[in-house]
Amino acid sequence: MAEGPAAARGVFVAGTDTGVGKTLAACALLHAFAALGLRSVGMKPVAAGAVRRKGAWHNDDVAQLRAASSIEVEPSLINPYCFAPAVAPHIAAAEAGVRIRIATIAAYYARLARAADVVVVEGAGGLLVPLGRRSCASVIPLRLGIPVVLVVGLRLGCLNHALLTVDALQMRGLRLAGWIASHIDPRMSRRPQNLDMLQQRIRAPLLGILPHARNPRPDRMSRTLDINALNVRI
Repeated sequence: MAEGPAAARGVFVAGTDTGVGKTLAACALLHAFAALGLRSVGMKPVAAGAVRRKGAWHNDDVAQLRAASSIEVEPSLINPYCFAPAVAPHIAAAEAGVRIRIATIAAYYARLARAADVVVVEGAGGLLVPLGRRSCASVIPLRLGIPVVLVVGLRLGCLNHALLTVDALQMRGLRLAGWIASHIDPRMSRRPQNLDMLQQRIRAPLLGILPHARNPRPDRMSRTLDINALNVRI
């Protein structure tokens, strides 16, 4: 772009659907930023699907983000809203009698941004998953003023899911800084052709392809990502 990439203190990791590898991508990004000498920390504003351990709620995604972060912060800052049932956030919040407040998420993010050079914020589900009656996940990066990195799960239907999500981003005035292909279905037919079409249609850099792995390691996966290709300055 002629005016160059904008500056940001963080990125929001959105997915084309649930189960496409957002957490793996977010953790890989954290490792990649740390490899550049940046203090990186992960954030999962809303997590659904947790168990009680030692008097506190434990969510696997949040635990992985904490492990991949290069600095230690208060656990509550990483995950302000955590719910037991693995259901849509607005349902989990309603059942718990809790209102997910974007202002609270923004306040916690601000504290993380002061402690780190870059904050990797992972969404819940897809970009338009409801957080309440009138809000959805897309309001988080909009309120925080950070660009989006889209994770495209490579499987049948990914073209439609990816292009719809890109359209939704543009309609809401969100900046797409790059995208990551996640090889979640090893049996996917015509994968190269699908990737080629995605690269033609998504007007943002492909940062890398996360290979399919039974027990993926984010630190190793980070080596597949080209952070310098991000259309944003951190």
